[in-house]
Amino acid sequence: MLDLIWLLPTFPALGFLALVLTSGNLPKKAVAYIGAGSIGLSFLAAALIAAQFLASGEDYFLKEVWVWMSVGKFTPGFSFYLDGLSLVMMLIITGVGFLIHLYSTGFMVDDPSYSRFFAYMNLFVASMLMLVLADNLVLLYLGWEGVGLCSYLLIGFWYENPANGYAARKAFVTTRVGDTSMAIGLFLLFAQLGTLNIQDLLHAAQTQWAVGSGLAIAASLLLLGGAVGKSAQLPLQTWLPDAMAGPTPISALIHAATMVTAGVYLIARTHILFELAPNVQLLVAWIGLITLLMAGFTAMTQHDIKRILAYSTISQIGYMFLGLGVGAWSASVFHLMTHAFFKALLFLAAGTVILSLHHEHDIFKMGGKRKQLPIAFASFMIGSLALAAFPFTSGYFSKDEILLAALEMEGPGLWLWIGGVIGAFFTGIYSFRLVFVVFFGESKGHHDAREVAGFSMATPLFILMVLALFGGWVQIPVDAVFSHGEVHEEHHVSAIMHAIMIAMPLLGIAVSYLFFMKKAFDIDKLMANPVAASLHKFWFSGWGMDALYNFLFIRPFLFLARINKNDLIDAGYALIVVLTRTAHRMLAKTQTGQLHWYVISLAAGLVLIVSLGVLL
Repeated sequence: MLDLIWLLPTFPALGFLALVLTSGNLPKKAVAYIGAGSIGLSFLAAALIAAQFLASGEDYFLKEVWVWMSVGKFTPGFSFYLDGLSLVMMLIITGVGFLIHLYSTGFMVDDPSYSRFFAYMNLFVASMLMLVLADNLVLLYLGWEGVGLCSYLLIGFWYENPANGYAARKAFVTTRVGDTSMAIGLFLLFAQLGTLNIQDLLHAAQTQWAVGSGLAIAASLLLLGGAVGKSAQLPLQTWLPDAMAGPTPISALIHAATMVTAGVYLIARTHILFELAPNVQLLVAWIGLITLLMAGFTAMTQHDIKRILAYSTISQIGYMFLGLGVGAWSASVFHLMTHAFFKALLFLAAGTVILSLHHEHDIFKMGGKRKQLPIAFASFMIGSLALAAFPFTSGYFSKDEILLAALEMEGPGLWLWIGGVIGAFFTGIYSFRLVFVVFFGESKGHHDAREVAGFSMATPLFILMVLALFGGWVQIPVDAVFSHGEVHEEHHVSAIMHAIMIAMPLLGIAVSYLFFMKKAFDIDKLMANPVAASLHKFWFSGWGMDALYNFLFIRPFLFLARINKNDLIDAGYALIVVLTRTAHRMLAKTQTGQLHWYVISLAAGLVLIVSLGVLL
């Protein structure tokens, strides 16, 4: 069965081809079977492969399918590598991806571009599977760019709205900045180490580069550039909230199971390079911490239900970066898994709310919907508890491991831990602000709303609820991958520290309860304060990052474009155009349609030619 690992990306790729080649002419039921069924087959194959791999007791398995290209010693191929890390990733992608596809069969059933939607989604999953199973960085980069292309297609799926097209372009351009950095990093690695096979490259780096080596620092910084772009971390995080322009299942797939986790996977897969550059690894931790705090503040000010969840994703990916930066490789991958469960649950539940309330997104136009939308309410309650790291939910175990690892780190570990704990406090506030405003209090509209949740939509929600509650008890088999770089031992911290870590999310929930349930504080009166209003506006805008980039990059670029619009080269081509048009107008005047004029013209031309012949 292990030899059939190549089937994992092949099934969704074949689904994509089938849907594209039929050009939307298939019945919607057939489209659903192909679109969701191909991912289901991929998950079934992944489960069987995982079972056989774990039973074998081997640390890794390599399947070489064919050589892609051969240029001298450079022979990258379609080779698939399976170890604990890629095993976890393939199960998340196919498992959660299948649930999202199943949900989509009901959510998108009324969309006229039903077939195109599933074609894009299948290609997305195929690209992500290729990325995480690749044995070399060339194949990984192919999957990496495939994911980027699909994100553009999916975010701009409803392209008739110009705002959606803008969001798609913004995501594409922003992530290309990181991708360019990553590509340069691959050139550097190949030039210095002579290979892009991941395992050979890591071994060569350990052998040839000392800790703190300039080349190791440069390579890890360039790869970090790619990671922050894909995973929406500072300073390239601005694209992700706008990516909410696409249909809700797309948001769930991007945020939970695929694209935003690619950067975390890249750093984890090449962790040896970061261990050879300790300062860069520490930078990863600080980027994660600052990002999670910034996103937490912003999430508390948003009104759009999907944008709140988008900023929560940025924040939770920040926790993963924090874990990677402090060397808690396994804990970061663990949080990646639990986050996939509860974030997919929250996004799909948000889709149910939006569909049931006739595409309403503003949480302050909802209210009191727990009885009208019982399945969505239960999903949001469980998902928010896991997101806030409520004790013994899935998010509690993974976030706890990251914070404990930060606390035990020498040097800035205490400050990283304090920041992470504060971030958990904010998470408790914004996650339950969403729950209290949408599902409690007085109804602010849509009084006759009925929950839209048939079998295809409800089943994934129930499965994800179970995973969000109990997924933290799963033991992921990644120890062998990171054993050389991460010492696995019991964390020894005081009971007070443990109590603080448990209490802060609960305190955040309590604060949210006082503000949005009990109405113990008048928010309107608070917003009347100029300082509070200014801070709210600043955080609502995402800390003004879009305005900053507009000032630093976009406006200067447009200014230079306007200056260069009429440069000498363009002027030369413009002159050619003018002369051509003038000659055309003069020649056009000779076309009178009168026969005698044409005879005279021919005779004159003949006389001219003969005269020139005699004279010359």
